[in-house]
Amino acid sequence: MRGLIRLVIVITVIWSAYWFVAGFGLRNAITTWFDGQQDRGWQAEYSQVATAGYPFNHVTRLDNPALADPVNGTAWSADWIEFQSPAIWPGQQMLRFADTPQRLSYFDQTSTITAADLVAELQLQPGIALVLEKMALTSGSWSIADDGEAQAAGETLQLIMAQTASPETYAISARIDGFTPGDDLRELMRSATTLPQSFETLELDMTTVFDKPWDRSALEQGRPQPTRIDLRLAEMKWGALRLFAAGELDVDAQGIPNGEIAIKAENWRDMIAMANAAGALPDQAVDPVTRALNFMAGLGGNPNALDLQLNFRDGFVAVGPLPLGPAPRLILR
Repeated sequence: MRGLIRLVIVITVIWSAYWFVAGFGLRNAITTWFDGQQDRGWQAEYSQVATAGYPFNHVTRLDNPALADPVNGTAWSADWIEFQSPAIWPGQQMLRFADTPQRLSYFDQTSTITAADLVAELQLQPGIALVLEKMALTSGSWSIADDGEAQAAGETLQLIMAQTASPETYAISARIDGFTPGDDLRELMRSATTLPQSFETLELDMTTVFDKPWDRSALEQGRPQPTRIDLRLAEMKWGALRLFAAGELDVDAQGIPNGEIAIKAENWRDMIAMANAAGALPDQAVDPVTRALNFMAGLGGNPNALDLQLNFRDGFVAVGPLPLGPAPRLILR
């Protein structure tokens, strides 16, 4: 019996020593990363750091973290953030964000993000590169506001990005329940009274090939850029509006897409009016687009449903043979 007690004591001492050493190493890695960003010209600061979670977890909490990259003009700050991982393997990280407002800026535009139970789960490969194997971002009710005015909100948020057998390829899926556009967006699309407050469905399922795997260099140097997108399904249901999309795009080094996206739209005339009101479709293009799409819808037998194809070629996008204008550049900043 005494031998067993001594064994338990020895194991406890060894585990405690490991926990404290590993916890110090994890804490030091986080604070050293902040120091490294300061050396690169970033604003990277926090007011206090603390470690907890003994004996089975490591929980490192930073109070008042703030990050700002002067090169791309982005900045983020919050009241606190926690890094939690199993004591046995720090590569499985869980980031918990404050329920209080967070601030996200891009140059002179600042948005306030409020989210309940916002958690990012990261699974990283062993090694100093910290290659991302999987990321899952989940949240309860959330909202985004500019200058105190709501821009968008939702009941839940789920985003999953998982590495496939090819290190540069990631399967990406997203779902938002109860997505509610803000008053400015509804007014912009002239939809304040004709559509319900929230979307019934907003989902995305695709596979993206990047020019390099996502790892620590994505924060320290440059973001991986997409080279190919396989859109399995994008689905939106908002009142009478129904939109489904699928297709494949190749993306060159300048972010210019080439390929086709098949789209099925119900009540498509309302979508044209919304695209025009939002500035995505010029006034002079409304009548030609409406006539052409009306003809195409008539071929399908249902004038309110439309099957069409977006063609991306040489930096331009067209609906079938009808040109719409320059294609958006797919570049991650």
